[in-house]
Amino acid sequence: MSGRAQVRHPARLTKRAEFLAVRRGTRRRGPFFLLEVLERGDDGPPRLGITVTRKVGNAVERNRIRRRLREAVRVHAADDMAPGTDYVIVGRREILNAPFAALKEELSRRMSGRNPVRTG
Repeated sequence: MSGRAQVRHPARLTKRAEFLAVRRGTRRRGPFFLLEVLERGDDGPPRLGITVTRKVGNAVERNRIRRRLREAVRVHAADDMAPGTDYVIVGRREILNAPFAALKEELSRRMSGRNPVRTG
């Protein structure tokens, strides 16, 4: 067994009905994405769905947005996800030009429910 910390990966939302169910929950708006959160009421693992609409750009850009979001969740925000909760991230075009560190921090802040830091 190695000395590395065990990273817990959230389960995935795969069906359209699951994505639509999360829309009944709360919405947390950010500069890079919209986060929809629904507490299921069980102690199961958190589940994550990522979607990017066609209005954002072509397939290459949408896939790049999804990859950046998945990686930000994997390396930083997975620990902020509550058990028994479903999350849907609706990506925006601003993710393409955002520094990765800023994206990670914003995602972590929104998932944990903390208020955003306002400067200026």
